[in-house]
Amino acid sequence: MSYAPVRARLDAGELVVLDGAIGTEILRREVTWADHQLQTRPELVRSIHSSYLAAGADVISSNTFQLSRRGFMQHFKDAEHMRHIGASGLETRWAELVQAGVRLAQEARQAAGLGDSVAVAGAMTTLEWCFRPDLAPSGDAADAEYRELASVFAEAGCDLLLIETVNSVREAVAAARAARAVGLPCWIAFVPDEAGNLFSGETLAQACAALEPLQPDALLVNCAPPSDIALGLRQLVRHSSAPVGIYPHIGRFDPPEWMFTDEYPPPRYLELAREWLASGARIIGGCCGTTPEHIAQLSTRLRM
Repeated sequence: MSYAPVRARLDAGELVVLDGAIGTEILRREVTWADHQLQTRPELVRSIHSSYLAAGADVISSNTFQLSRRGFMQHFKDAEHMRHIGASGLETRWAELVQAGVRLAQEARQAAGLGDSVAVAGAMTTLEWCFRPDLAPSGDAADAEYRELASVFAEAGCDLLLIETVNSVREAVAAARAARAVGLPCWIAFVPDEAGNLFSGETLAQACAALEPLQPDALLVNCAPPSDIALGLRQLVRHSSAPVGIYPHIGRFDPPEWMFTDEYPPPRYLELAREWLASGARIIGGCCGTTPEHIAQLSTRLRM
C-alpha cells in the first residue's frame, strides 16, 4: 500500500511534501481548466503530475476537485431534464472522470519509476461550492453522496482521500465517515477565513473535537492566503491529535479563473514554509497558484 511510507514519515514526525496546484497549473500552461482536461488532454494532466514528482512531492493529488454527481446535476432542473436536453452519458460521466483522474496520477507515478514510495491522493471537496457552507445538503443526503463519491475513489485505487477546502464541521464529519466506510486513510483540509475559523462560523477546535472519534489520518488548512492559513494552522496544532498540515493559495481569484501574481515567488514561499514547519506543520504543499517550482523548494530545502 502506497500510504505506508507516508504514514511512517508522519509517525516519525518527519516532513511530508504534498504537491501543488493542478487547475491553475493547467491555466499557466495556457489551457482552460473548464473540463479538467482528463479526457481531452490527458497527456497535459499526466505531465503536471510528472512535474510534481520530479519536484520531490511525496503525495500527488488527482485532478478531480469538484467532480461529483451533484456537480453535474446542478446544471439541470432534475434528472429527467438532464436526460431531455443533456449530452449522452452525463449520469455516469462524473464517476468516469474521477476514475480517469486517479488513473493519470498513477500512470505518472509508474512512469517515474517511483513504485510505492509516493502516494496518490483522491482529491474531493464539499458537495456544493466550497466557500458556501449555507448551500450544503442535509445530513442524510450528505452522508449518502459522500459515501457514493468515496466508493468511486476507492474503486479507482487511490491510496488515500484528500478531502479539501471543507467549510463546515457537518461536512467534514460526513466525508470522514465515508472514507472510513470504504477503508481509505483520509486527510481533511479546512478552508479558514481571515480569523482562522471555518466559513460556517465554527472554530477549528470544534472541528477537531467532532472528528476525534473518526480518527482522521491528518488535518490541514488550505485554499486561503498564507496569513489566514497560518492562523488556522495554530488552531490545528493546539487542538488536533492527528498530524497537521498546510497548503495555501497564492495569487487572486478572478472568476471563473485564477489571476497569477508575483506576491509569493518560490523563495518567499519557502521562507514562510520554514515558519509553518517550526510551528508544527508536518505536511506542506501548495494550493491554487503554486507551481512545481514552489514544491521543489519545499522538497529540497526543508529537508536540509
